Amino acid sequence: MLEMNRETPIRSSDSDTLVLVDDGGRRRKRIAIIGAGLIAIVAIVLALMMMGGEKKDEAAASAAKEAAAVPRITVIVPGHQQVARQISATGTIAARRDMPVGIAGQGGRVTSVRVDAGQWVNAGQVLATVDRSVQSQVAAQQAAQIAAAKADAQLAQNNYERAMQLVDRGFVSKADLEAKRAARDAALAQVRVAQAQLGQTRAQIGQLNVVAPTSGLILDRNVEVGQIVSPGSAPLFRIAQNGQMEVQAKLAESALAQVHVGTPATVTPVGSDVRISGAVWQVEPIIDPANRQGIAHVAVPYQRLLRPGGFAEVSLMSGSADVPLLPQSAVLSDGKGNYVYIVGKDNRVQRRAVTVGEVDDDGVTIMAGLTGQERVVASAGAFLNPGDKVQPVRQAAQ
Repeated sequence: MLEMNRETPIRSSDSDTLVLVDDGGRRRKRIAIIGAGLIAIVAIVLALMMMGGEKKDEAAASAAKEAAAVPRITVIVPGHQQVARQISATGTIAARRDMPVGIAGQGGRVTSVRVDAGQWVNAGQVLATVDRSVQSQVAAQQAAQIAAAKADAQLAQNNYERAMQLVDRGFVSKADLEAKRAARDAALAQVRVAQAQLGQTRAQIGQLNVVAPTSGLILDRNVEVGQIVSPGSAPLFRIAQNGQMEVQAKLAESALAQVHVGTPATVTPVGSDVRISGAVWQVEPIIDPANRQGIAHVAVPYQRLLRPGGFAEVSLMSGSADVPLLPQSAVLSDGKGNYVYIVGKDNRVQRRAVTVGEVDDDGVTIMAGLTGQERVVASAGAFLNPGDKVQPVRQAAQ
């Protein structure tokens, strides 16, 4: 058997004395130290692994919580669609032909007014009458003068005829005959003068009737019974010829260049949702140098909503354009105008101002502000603010 304990003689450095050392004890001690170190290292490694797992779990939980807090938003990439090019403007409603009606005669005191504003009249219809008592007496006097002139003319004619019978017998000279013929001609001329005077007086009496120069709608009445009127007075009535109306749409110089006679238009009176179809009938050739705007006259049929002097919104269809089309829920508006929310590359919300074109059941055409490649918030934009982080979920374009 091997000996478990063996003593090894070692000479001491201080003397020659031999020291016996237990070699087995030293080995056991060294093994115990190494084992303790290994156990400590394993404990440290296990502790570090447990701490790292906890941090990973915390990070994962934090990430999940943050993801849950970011809202999911539906976005749409509209692209481009072929739509009618629309030019929007505002304008003043007016009569296409606004005809003032005044007194044509000498004037006088108004005795009757037969129509009021808002009524339709026919051409030649009497609108008001002016006192004609003086003119009537003058006409009666002139009628009597005509009767007297005719009597004188008849007498002169008879004298001339008798003279012609006696001239051949020598009782009347040719000179007397010529004189009687001249007297007859003068008497006939006096008849015609009196008739012309009576005709003039009757025409003046007729001018004391204020008549409608054309059929149409009475827009304004500025006369009352008892009022004294004269040719220099302000117009007594205003008539819209045939009831035709127009909207004088004010357009920028660049937009006016795209409009021509016949361009279709839609008119919406302010305060109403009624859309009236019309067309441009005249484009003014002059640009106002103060504001660089011109006027396009849009003819529209008469409706009670069209009140001259009021305002209306005008949409002019000028050709077609390749523009984005969005659902109505995607377009918002406030005091600054129309806008949409888009989602950037960092998934944060951005506000983008847009110019709106035609709005119909298909959606809203965007005439300016978008290229069509942006991710536009399709709905729920009212609950977002610029800078908000979202989870965009894309849907197909409308």
